[in-house]
Amino acid sequence: MRTSTSGQTGRRMDAVRLILTSRRELAGSGEGAEILTQVWQAQALAQAIGSRLAVSGPPELRGEALGLTELAGRGCGVLGAPDLDPGDLLAARLTELEDARQALLDLSGLLGEVGIALVGLASSADDQGTYWKCMEAIDAADESRDRVLEMLRKLTAREEREEREAALPER
Repeated sequence: MRTSTSGQTGRRMDAVRLILTSRRELAGSGEGAEILTQVWQAQALAQAIGSRLAVSGPPELRGEALGLTELAGRGCGVLGAPDLDPGDLLAARLTELEDARQALLDLSGLLGEVGIALVGLASSADDQGTYWKCMEAIDAADESRDRVLEMLRKLTAREEREEREAALPER
């Protein structure tokens, strides 16, 4: 599946490439606010990918994709928007979703890493506010990942169905 934003200026950025960038940034983030910024970036990217799939993805994914958009948006809302320059927003750079399966596989990994980073941050939090913010963000990331895994299951089921149908003799 290939979707792209027409009329967009600047460099085209595929979802898989952006997810890998987000994973690197999260892994390289230091502590506290920097981790929360990268978690927010990852959730915003998940929201953008969910939105793209909900609008122009395979029909069987659209409901789960809409759910991903809502859940990832909740994850962003819990954390509050970081102070970033518009050019630094990974989600805003999304112009293509070349391979839905690969994007979803990579997004699943990223959301798992988000959860791990948040557990680490929560366990070392000095204040209750940060702790509970992390707990709510962990919940949003986990639920978002569940939606991604369900979309992968649906893609697999569709591909298996298509393979069975292709193997049937023509009448």
